[in-house]
Amino acid sequence: MSALLVREDCVLLLVDLQERLAPAIQDNARVVARCRLLAAAARTLGVPILVSEQYPQGLGPTVAALAAELGDAPRFAKLEFSCAAVPSIVEAVRATGRHTLVLGGMEAHVCVLQTAVGFRALGLSVVVVADATGSRREESRSLAFARARSAGCDVVDSEMVVFEWLGRAGTPEFKTLAPWIRAGGPP
Repeated sequence: MSALLVREDCVLLLVDLQERLAPAIQDNARVVARCRLLAAAARTLGVPILVSEQYPQGLGPTVAALAAELGDAPRFAKLEFSCAAVPSIVEAVRATGRHTLVLGGMEAHVCVLQTAVGFRALGLSVVVVADATGSRREESRSLAFARARSAGCDVVDSEMVVFEWLGRAGTPEFKTLAPWIRAGGPP
């Protein structure tokens, strides 16, 4: 892939950032903050947002701090690890008419990786946002990023995504998002 992101061709999918899973994730506050930044930027710039929740009866809802940034983004309960194995999620991604899937979430080496590889196999360009993606162990996270790259996915950080979506400084959107970028997320 390796082209710069164009916001008009992107969809943001936030994977399983849930109340009962988050405490087990290394540096979970950073992961959630970076997902909040991505969600706020997506809302500001008109990038569709989709959210998955793995077995919400057991793992709870999306973490409250992130849920506040999601607006009316559709949420999809699932049992499958890969969002690409859930017909309603695949249909929602395809319905956007966009070809680049930007991913963040938990856990990097399970649901995020399987989602990335699955959507790549379906022909989408896939970008995994490293600082918005976490696992219980750093080794698992690192292995997930290496495997995603070998499957043809790009691995970036949240600032790369936001600045590529913005494309230029001096716009009203830039003026809105710049303080959030410096702060690591919206207030």
